Amino acid sequence: MSTYREIVGKKIKKVSSDPSNGIDGQMWYNSTTGTLRGIALTQAWVSGPAMSEPRATSAGGGTNTSAITSGENGGNPGDAALAESYNGTGWSSETNVPTALGYTNGTGSSSEAYVQAGGGYPSRTGSVFDYDGSSWTSGTAVPGGSPGYIESGMCGPSADALFCGGNNGATTTWERGSGSWTAGGAMANGVYAPTLVGTQTAAISMGGVTYPGGYRDFNQDYNGTAWTSLTVLPAVRGYSGGAGIQTLSMMIGGNSPSSAVATCIEWDSSSWTSIPNLGTARNTMCPMGKTVGTAVAAPGNTAPAGTEEFNRSTNTITAAAWASSGALSTARLGSSSFGIQTSGVVAGGRVGPPGSTTATEEYNGATWGPGGALNTARQYSAGVGVLTAGLAFGGNVPPAGVVKTEEYNGTAWTQNPSPSGDMGTGRRALAGFGTQGSAVAAGGEPYSTATEDYNGSAWTAGNTLTTGRQYFAGAGASGSSGVVFGGTTPSVTAATEELTGESWTAGGPLITARGQCAGCGTQTAALAFGGYTTTAVGSTEGYDGTVWSTRPSMGSARYDVNGFGTQELAVAAGGDPLTTATEEFTAETTAVNVKTLTQS
Repeated sequence: MSTYREIVGKKIKKVSSDPSNGIDGQMWYNSTTGTLRGIALTQAWVSGPAMSEPRATSAGGGTNTSAITSGENGGNPGDAALAESYNGTGWSSETNVPTALGYTNGTGSSSEAYVQAGGGYPSRTGSVFDYDGSSWTSGTAVPGGSPGYIESGMCGPSADALFCGGNNGATTTWERGSGSWTAGGAMANGVYAPTLVGTQTAAISMGGVTYPGGYRDFNQDYNGTAWTSLTVLPAVRGYSGGAGIQTLSMMIGGNSPSSAVATCIEWDSSSWTSIPNLGTARNTMCPMGKTVGTAVAAPGNTAPAGTEEFNRSTNTITAAAWASSGALSTARLGSSSFGIQTSGVVAGGRVGPPGSTTATEEYNGATWGPGGALNTARQYSAGVGVLTAGLAFGGNVPPAGVVKTEEYNGTAWTQNPSPSGDMGTGRRALAGFGTQGSAVAAGGEPYSTATEDYNGSAWTAGNTLTTGRQYFAGAGASGSSGVVFGGTTPSVTAATEELTGESWTAGGPLITARGQCAGCGTQTAALAFGGYTTTAVGSTEGYDGTVWSTRPSMGSARYDVNGFGTQELAVAAGGDPLTTATEEFTAETTAVNVKTLTQS
């Protein structure tokens, strides 16, 4: 029997703790636990955030960190011009396609190098639109005409795309190059709704549908000239997603003759192998992913909003999610809230009739306990800082606005006695960000554009917001770097404004316009959650300094929620409908998949 050293070329190392990274097959002896350990390959689907606009039968392309989907035909509504991109964390709205189309086709190397071709129902078209990440440009239409314009297969880079098949069972193949289309070899088996992956000179078409005949088990590859039939699928299916290359590809979900399936299978150029199934059966999804180990299952007919991501690596991936935590002692909303996920504060707020309170509660990452009472009761106020250096300002004690500022040291509140320590204007429903020594108060009732800056002892007037608003949120690391978003103007708004130094500039709009939301984080890594549109919402969005993208929604929809933390680790507590409920948000995490090795 060969030894580990003979196989690998190295001896097994003796260590006192497991490594934080490594490669598949690596082994070591942990002297602390007295066990032989190693890093194992893992593969699994992980749930991801919902799209902002649920849809099915759309086109798509790209990778698991830069993907795009466009168009739709859901019947109600019909053809759509919507486009959204996926950055590996969440979905963001993109510029609409010039023409609303459904049953369309797409491919590309990323969300910034993508082409959509064909589509439309009941009127069909060969229209081509190229996308560069910001704008669409019309290209030369696909030749040939109906029926091959809809439910075709498409793969490859956008400039060198392969387009084939289509309704009803077309065998035609078209190759794109230098902006024009050239006829390629006829498919061995004409189908519509096939799963097509690869390139113009090395592609594979899996499954699909014919009429008559129904769902098919066809498997055929293309070498740039001709199609060749291969070992058929284990079972018939169509409308599946796909990822990979010609010699290592996967089929994701899809339709069997009777229903949507969650089954996923892998092709290694000679045989089929079962791999982990989707968490939710889905069909008519767009293909995304250039390798089998990094695929994305976008929404489909039976799962029109949720996303799943497939990972094959030596890491165990835990999806981003909100989770319930310890309840507040007192139900409240519109409080001054600040801190991090393991050490936070909510102070004051509305507690329902009789109204505002001075009570403070401190959070330790699991439970809430009493803190020092505010000197002035207030509601719909703002707060910034950390547990041992916090700031509460603004708000009102109906009907009067509060001008007093209070500082928290982790035990007690101290009211700034200096007249310069008072805000210039008492107001509620304002946004705030920064620290105890460098903060900003922005907007507030009634639809104010005013801002004020705090330097640790006094407030001074700052430059005005572009949009007067109230009931909105802010995030920022200091009084010179922050972002505000959402609110009412009086209608709900998606507008975002960024402060750099002393100047306010427009930022990327929220995906969902909302008022009365919570926010935390920094200017380039902010989180917005909860709020009110025409009803309470639990939707969550992340901001990267340019655009907002979706995150998993809160378990409980609410507005005027008390929020604090970072984009990766946040807390939502209380809110309206008046509640004591607390939820924690944790962004996606990865950890090395370490296994203890035993003899069997």
